[in-house]
Amino acid sequence: MAWDIAPWHLRRALDALADGGVIACPTEAVWGLSCDPLDRHAVLRLLDLKQRDWRKGLILVAAAFDDLPDFVELPSHNAMKRATATWPGPATWIFPAAPDAPRWLTGEHDGIAVRVTAHPLLRALCERFGPLVSTSANRSGRPPARSITEVRLQFRDTLDAIVPGALGGLAKPTTIRDVQTGHILRR
Repeated sequence: MAWDIAPWHLRRALDALADGGVIACPTEAVWGLSCDPLDRHAVLRLLDLKQRDWRKGLILVAAAFDDLPDFVELPSHNAMKRATATWPGPATWIFPAAPDAPRWLTGEHDGIAVRVTAHPLLRALCERFGPLVSTSANRSGRPPARSITEVRLQFRDTLDAIVPGALGGLAKPTTIRDVQTGHILRR
């Protein structure tokens, strides 16, 4: 698997994100769409491209949990230990949303899904840009893209950048759990 990202691909993706764009990049299991979580217009455009209902909420990825204080409230010590034991890695946890977390991220929920990624390419983007929205690269109701070709077929020229790279090797999207209870919400 080729983890190295060409500097110009990284620069192009970072420029697109800074300009309010939507990008595609590989994640742990499937190709994902990403944008700046604090840019309402970028998030709404991403949702429109996916044909996804905003009420479902979105996942945020970060290079470190310390990058997420504007989005989440800290749970109990035991709950926090539960999440950090799986990070960085392919585990997504629902945390209580911070009072000012944008509704375009939380949807109709009181929580927000977050993951500290170990995927080197996605991690490099987050280290340089900050937390990103990360949702599967597919139109609602279709299977997630598992190759750059599938991304291009589904989204044609509607994306601002596509960052080539390898998937992280998981057979299916990350498990989602509730950080307060540990209950699995998606296997």
